[in-house]
Amino acid sequence: MEASRVFDVLEDILEHLFLNLHNIQKNLQFWQSRAEESNARKAYFMIFERGPRAFITRTVQFIRESVAQGSSLQLLSQSASAHISERITILTSLRYSLATFLAQVHIDIDKFGEELVNDPEKSLSSLLVTINGLFSKLEAAIGHLHATRQSDSSVDGSYSFPLVFEKLPDVNQEGSQWTDCEIRDAINLIYQNLYKLDSYLSILVSKHRKPRKLTLYWIHYTCGAVGLSVCSVWLLRHSSLMGSNDIENWVREARDSTITFWNDHVEQPILSIRDELFETFRKRHRSVMELEDVQLTANSLHRMLLTFSEQTQGQKFPEHASDQQMLEIVMARYEKELMHPIQNLLKGELAHALLIQIQKLKLDIETAMLELNQILRANEINFAILAALPAFFVSLLLIMLVRAWVKQDTRAEGRGRVARIQRRLLVVEVEKWIMQYQTCMNQGKEKDAQCMFGMVLYSLDRLYRAVERHAKATGEWLCLRQDIVELAKPGLDTASKLILTARMERVYDCLLPSLKRQ
Repeated sequence: MEASRVFDVLEDILEHLFLNLHNIQKNLQFWQSRAEESNARKAYFMIFERGPRAFITRTVQFIRESVAQGSSLQLLSQSASAHISERITILTSLRYSLATFLAQVHIDIDKFGEELVNDPEKSLSSLLVTINGLFSKLEAAIGHLHATRQSDSSVDGSYSFPLVFEKLPDVNQEGSQWTDCEIRDAINLIYQNLYKLDSYLSILVSKHRKPRKLTLYWIHYTCGAVGLSVCSVWLLRHSSLMGSNDIENWVREARDSTITFWNDHVEQPILSIRDELFETFRKRHRSVMELEDVQLTANSLHRMLLTFSEQTQGQKFPEHASDQQMLEIVMARYEKELMHPIQNLLKGELAHALLIQIQKLKLDIETAMLELNQILRANEINFAILAALPAFFVSLLLIMLVRAWVKQDTRAEGRGRVARIQRRLLVVEVEKWIMQYQTCMNQGKEKDAQCMFGMVLYSLDRLYRAVERHAKATGEWLCLRQDIVELAKPGLDTASKLILTARMERVYDCLLPSLKRQ
């Protein structure tokens, strides 16, 4: 039973180390990025991105130095460099010691792992003694950091108490076989040391952490608060509380405009499209009746032309005579009648010819109107779609905003192209630490190599957490997890590890580059 608790405490040790390393690494990356910026950007950070108190203090100091020495900007950039450098130094030292401790714990677990399974009673005490010794080494490595504060340090407040771990009694360390009570005491002692480490790191890292988001962007938030206050006062002046009906009128107008927009650009276009798609038979019937009206006018004109031609020519014309031929007869007689218009209007055929031309004009107008009506009906669905375009664009904009909000998580665990890039960068980071580990081994720097191996383990843990959900969704999790475990093995050579990381980038879907380039 106590042996099973040992496995739990080992998992807890690794979990706490990974969390602390992640916290340190996150803050260290921030300060390293600041260190690479220009002097002007560093000076801007010192004044405008460290909160209102630092803004007032640094502004007053900047003005005094400008009046006294005239080179205040250079002094401010030097102060910023020292401010950033101090934090990088402490956080780098913490990362180095924790990564080394993590590597040593992992190597010992790997070494004692098979023995714990085969003969737990014999190897359990040795493992606990080894873990206790590693805590002592960690105490020697970082326990002094609380006292390394410089006289002109920019860190506010005093440092925490020194780090002092509990140690196993010497009598227990020399015993070959422990009782369950002694094992329980050793496990509890390890937990005490683990909590002391968390407390020590929490205080130390908090004094060297990056500024909070609220502190970094306090000017933006202040301007936003001022703007919100001004808007609130303006709204209050136009509200019913101050005896004004402006807001009610604006709300009513906005509601009416919304209803009008909905009716004109959403409801009516959709109804028109529906009618166009599902009521074709009714429209066909209506168009046939209109075509018959035009045909009646054409038949009436044909009969009038036929009667006029027979009267003027004095001969019988066939029933299906050409309208064009008879119109030529009408126009010839019309031109002849116009030579004596008044006389022929009363006694001749001029009035009859005018009536025929009016009937011809009526037929032309009805034919044109029929063609126009057919064109309009053929494009009615297009007009409905055009009317619905504003609503479509508004809906598209809302969908894009919702999609951006859903995919705003750009962490490696998130979705989208940015998250996929972050996961691939984690693999690149694993490769980088593996190569640095091999470089240290080639140069005989065993302690540095242990630190590099600890960073390999840390990067693998971040990769493990980032790909787990995605790999389970694609069915790749079992194979991918096995590859990550293989990369964490101390005995696997560097060449094999690099081959394995290259295969991971090439094979697994959650680590492939995004197909959509934006």
